[in-house]
Amino acid sequence: MAKVVTFGELMVRLQPYNYERFVQASTLEFTFGGGEANVAVSLANFGLDSVYVTKLPAHAIGQAAVNSLRRYGVDTTKIVRGGERVGIYYNEKGASQRPSVCIYDRAHSAIQEADPSEFDWSAIFDGADWFHFTGITPALGPNMVEACLAACKAAKAKGAKVSCDLNYRGKLWTRAEAREAMTRLCRYVDICIANEEDAKDVFGIEAERTDVTAGELNREGYVSVARRLAERFGFEKVAITLRESRSASDNDWSGMLYDAASGEARFSKRYSLHIVDRIGGGDSFAGGLIYSLLGGRSDADAIEFAVAASALKHSVEGDFNFATVAEVEKLASGDGSGRVQR
Repeated sequence: MAKVVTFGELMVRLQPYNYERFVQASTLEFTFGGGEANVAVSLANFGLDSVYVTKLPAHAIGQAAVNSLRRYGVDTTKIVRGGERVGIYYNEKGASQRPSVCIYDRAHSAIQEADPSEFDWSAIFDGADWFHFTGITPALGPNMVEACLAACKAAKAKGAKVSCDLNYRGKLWTRAEAREAMTRLCRYVDICIANEEDAKDVFGIEAERTDVTAGELNREGYVSVARRLAERFGFEKVAITLRESRSASDNDWSGMLYDAASGEARFSKRYSLHIVDRIGGGDSFAGGLIYSLLGGRSDADAIEFAVAASALKHSVEGDFNFATVAEVEKLASGDGSGRVQR
């Protein structure tokens, strides 16, 4: 069984019920989520040995966070315990023409204040085949840049592949800060994952004739983006999710996988989504891609599986994706009817 290690922040997610706004809500739903943790849950659901690394307090909320991963089969034994608080994010779900709103309350969280020396990367990567992190983790502070750098070096020393989802978050750091840090880290990355805006925000590489706000994407322009990223950093492959946003409720969703060695790009089929919850959509794509590439699937099959997995996630409440391999393969094969299964 392949072993995948992910590293990042697991947060409390607080959200009004249904589609209420913050100002009208009297109660909030309490769940957990975070980019790399979401990937870890997907991989565990797909049957891989999924190891999640973070730092969480030893109090009851920290334990609840650990338990939220354990229940889905994620290996939590490498989580460092300590610190004072679990980060929080508040999410207001959008609908129709009203966009979703995310407010962070994660300053001074246990992972943000962790010392890089607290993570024994050599032991963590013993027997590991893959390491995944996102641009969110180094955005937490210079200490996390150094922790991610140490993790990447240890992963490479152990012969593991390294993937990174650029995931630029403007509320956490500036574009200049992101470019400096991610330039250092991407030298160790084999598989780069991005959306239609990340390459522009982090590295200033933009697809021509694309208007994200209007939901207009020039797909061939992203082949050029992927090629330029691969040339700059030596990536083996670049995967890009393509979201055509008609409204907060309805998106078209597809993806592209570029192979640097051959110079070929594979595009998936496009799905028309009516969205239940879009948070974690990119993470479920990353999980599907990692699973596919570790399993030796062709690029064409890998991008279809990854996009189908993330399409299903958009129908699921919460950060985590609970789709099985069989469900993803069924959708990827063309059965998107949504008919009742009896």
